[in-house]
Order: sequence, then structure tokens, then C-alpha cells
Amino acid sequence: MSAEILNNLHQAVIEYDAEAAAAWAQKAVDDQFDPIEALDALTEAIRHIGDLFGQGELWLPDLIAAAETMSAATTILEEEIRRTGIKQKSLGIVVIGTVAGDIHDIGKQMVGTLLKAAGFEVHDLGINIQADDFVEAIIKYDAQILALSALLTTTAPQQRKVIELLIEKGIRDKVKVMVGGGGINANFADSIGADGYDPTSPGAVNLARRFMGQ
Repeated sequence: MSAEILNNLHQAVIEYDAEAAAAWAQKAVDDQFDPIEALDALTEAIRHIGDLFGQGELWLPDLIAAAETMSAATTILEEEIRRTGIKQKSLGIVVIGTVAGDIHDIGKQMVGTLLKAAGFEVHDLGINIQADDFVEAIIKYDAQILALSALLTTTAPQQRKVIELLIEKGIRDKVKVMVGGGGINANFADSIGADGYDPTSPGAVNLARRFMGQ
């Protein structure tokens, strides 16, 4: 039965079948199957999708569909992990969100999903997040990486505001800041004092891995 659960979770992501992913995740919980092992099957599948996307064999809608499918299952499995107190190994802790005034979610969601698949503990604050909230989350979760998204050129300056607040609070040197989104480029990232920028979701994951010495 364990092999069946793992195979079906993997296949659900490959086929973008969110309903099946949720059903098999719940089956894993009901059968008291190790939720970490079940998550591993999901992350292996999303890594495969991410690799194909990076190679140009799949497109953004494929990555979005796979991420939504994975999310349907991980919500169930992560709740079981919290309930049982099982500890997960982590490459590092990431706080991610879309800056104030910006309600775009897709790119940020892609990066968050692939970071989880790579082995990071990810705390997604959502969209339209104020600078103070980013700082509070970094302190709360003891994060090593902050990932800021801004699709619009009009909201991109909010990334500078977050970095300035980190400096003001005396914690800038405790966290690596990576920025991205349609409103961002490498020159802008340098100008605001970010530690790194990448225009793609897989590239952002590689950047985070380098931050953690991987």
C-alpha cells in the first residue's frame, strides 16, 4: 500500500490532478503513513516538472497546474506534520511575499513551491505585504532568506523600503534578500542593495541554494 500511495501522489502531480493528489494525501494520513515520505514523492514530481520547465519542454501553465496540484496535497500533509510534531530537515528558512500595493501571486507562488521542493522551509506571507510585516516574519521564523516579489514598476520601490527597514532594525546582515518579478531587473536589484536577482523560478531556487552554501 505504501508504494501505491507514493506512486499515486507522484502521478497526480505529473498529471496536474489536484483532486487525486488531495485524496491520496488524505489516504496517507488515514493510514498513518509517514507524511515526510509522502511529501518527498510530491517534491520529486514537482522537481521533474521544474526541470522540464527550465529546459523549455513545459510552459508556465504547466508549472502553475503542477504547483496547484502539489498544494492540494501538501496542505493536508503539512497539517499532519504539525499535529504529530514530526521534524523536517531543511536547507534553510525562507520568508516570501509580494510587496505592498501589488496583488500578483503567480510568480511568487512558483518560487515558493520550487523552494519547498528543493528542501527549504517556506513561509509565504501572501500578497500586498507591508515592510513591517516582512521584518516581523523574519524575526518570528528566524529566516535566513527573504524573497520579495513585485510585478509592477510602480510597486518595485517597495522592495527598497523593506531593505531599508531591515537596516534600520539592525538585522540586514542576518538575512539574504532575493528579489524578482516583472518589475525587476538586475540593475534595479543592485541599486537597492539586494543580495541577488533571477528572472526565473528555477533560477531563484538556485540562488537560494547558493545563499545557503549548497
